[in-house]
Amino acid sequence: MAEADRSMGETLPVSGTRRHAYLAVLVVLPPLALVAAVAAVWGRAVGPVDLLLALAMYTVNIFGISVGYHRLLTHRSFKCPRPVRVGFALAGALALEGPPSLWAAEHRRHHKYSDKPGDPHSPWVYGDSGFALLRGLLHAQVGWFYSARRRSNRAHWVPDLLADRDIRRVDAAYPAITVASFLLPAAAGGLITWSWAGFWTALFWAGLVRYAVVHHVTWSVNSIAHCFGDQDFPTRDRSSNVRWVALLTFGEGWHNWHHIEPTSARHGVLKGQTDPSAALIRLLERLGCAHDVHWPSQARIEMRANHPTATREPNAS
Repeated sequence: MAEADRSMGETLPVSGTRRHAYLAVLVVLPPLALVAAVAAVWGRAVGPVDLLLALAMYTVNIFGISVGYHRLLTHRSFKCPRPVRVGFALAGALALEGPPSLWAAEHRRHHKYSDKPGDPHSPWVYGDSGFALLRGLLHAQVGWFYSARRRSNRAHWVPDLLADRDIRRVDAAYPAITVASFLLPAAAGGLITWSWAGFWTALFWAGLVRYAVVHHVTWSVNSIAHCFGDQDFPTRDRSSNVRWVALLTFGEGWHNWHHIEPTSARHGVLKGQTDPSAALIRLLERLGCAHDVHWPSQARIEMRANHPTATREPNAS
């Protein structure tokens, strides 16, 4: 498969320097931030300003990933005016999971090879029992950032995004957006409390800790929602529904239907499957800020559930 990938131009080599940067920033730093958070709150509560800023940034980031990076840019589940599209791209970039075109490229490749050789982050890559599965979960959660010797070739997977001048600008501005992701909540904390102490505590809680929590919450879709939970619709992969993941990711944890219909703007399609991201898209549609939305009909949902031979994932893009 690796040779096939290279011949088709699906992936590009990653330098050792970049891999070690991924190791430090994406694998090592988030757990250290969470450990520091536990130590910081031991014996005292988090201040209300820090908590509110962290929740605000978390909300922007999760919607930026779920609605912006995922449903809008990667799967084109709906269309929207240019300012809304740019706003969602910026909100996703503030989550610090990479520039939009690279995120979308990796995810489209994931759908093509889901839980098969070629999937960049399948938890089943080492086997399906005991230590192999534990190792696979770690790989799907964070390990693949460092272990992958090749990353998705954006020219192959996302030519539509590379042709979009706004997305190219967000890609180019990603280093500055990374700085802003930490400085914006810190500045807000300092101004609200009118103190340097407020600046530094907001930088820690709404910046560093929020960044760590957002990463592990969203990446749990790669790991947990491909190992545990329920499959209401039969698929060729192991995508599943995990309620607590769906709660934390604003609907992304209803992952089983998403692998049936990747372009669906709604992931939670069954009774009781609350999907805040779909609700936001619906609101935007009513406000005239979203159009050509791919809503699944009840008849289609029932057809997919009742005819297993029809449940084959279409083109991921």
